[in-house]
Amino acid sequence: SYTTDTKSREENKKTLENLYSLSVDIAKIRRLKEWVLLQDVAYVKEIAGILREMGADETTVASIIERCPEAILHTPAEINSQRALWQLVCQNEKQLIKLIQQFPESFFTTEYQQNQRANILFFQELGLKNNIITRFLTSAPSIFYNPVEKNKNVIETLQRNYLNLGGSEANMKIWILKLLSQNPFILLNTSTAIQENLEFLQKNYFTDQEVLQLLSKLKGFIFQLNSTTMQKSMLFSKNIFKCSDQELKQLVLKCPALLYYSVTVLEERLEGLLKEGISIAQIRETPMVLELTTQIVQYRIKKLSALGYDIKSGNLESLTGTKKDFEVTYGKIQSKKERPIFNPVAPLHIED
Repeated sequence: SYTTDTKSREENKKTLENLYSLSVDIAKIRRLKEWVLLQDVAYVKEIAGILREMGADETTVASIIERCPEAILHTPAEINSQRALWQLVCQNEKQLIKLIQQFPESFFTTEYQQNQRANILFFQELGLKNNIITRFLTSAPSIFYNPVEKNKNVIETLQRNYLNLGGSEANMKIWILKLLSQNPFILLNTSTAIQENLEFLQKNYFTDQEVLQLLSKLKGFIFQLNSTTMQKSMLFSKNIFKCSDQELKQLVLKCPALLYYSVTVLEERLEGLLKEGISIAQIRETPMVLELTTQIVQYRIKKLSALGYDIKSGNLESLTGTKKDFEVTYGKIQSKKERPIFNPVAPLHIED
């Protein structure tokens, strides 16, 4: 741990000189993490040397240190160990330096090297491809800080439940790998929480097959919820749509967001839709519209209105889906509007 008592200490002159020689923007470091400049020991030249060895040019070296100044407080031995560790999943040093440039903080967190190594090897054994593991290292580094036993425990709980819910042994590996690649943060949950959430769904009359369907649709986010929030969200939807338990279940299967989003989020999105003149009956018909933020809905309605498409009297499906889905729908409506109407009795003008 580094001291953050900045008042009684002076900046390390040697550190400053070494940073100047690398054309690092010291003002930026002072503004963001001045405490780094106060440390008695720093390895500016050594860390810059290791980065250059990996193929970084002067601009890249300066950029990495500016974005993650604490890099210079690690010993060369620590950084070389981290380099060897990441090389287990990187194709070459060119790819490695590119990743360090984009995600310096993930690379320069060296406190958990033993856990990182064990987890990398475990993920490889599990069948995850190296490009997926590098994505985890950069975008979800915290899952590597767990002891490997904890991650194994979560995976085993998922596998056991998948089989208990009627999933086949043949498809289990594909299911697990897909779930992990979609949402690696599943591993930050406890196996108890996962078990409780699945039991909650079963108590609410979802069949084993439907629970499996929900797990795939929710991309594992269900494991980050708890039974209390799910219960509240379901009750809110039941009251708003005035439906029976069975009808509510069908709505949730159609739109898992009704289970995933909190009451506050659902209320805000519903309010936004009602302000646009959309009815509760329309929303109940196409609940997937609640997966979109109010801003996205407003933007899409505006675009469709410009084409003369009246969303209040139409189907809400034209609003739903990803950005790509919407662009396809919009394109179809646009081309339909622009297409000239063919009159079968109009005379044909044929030039000789």
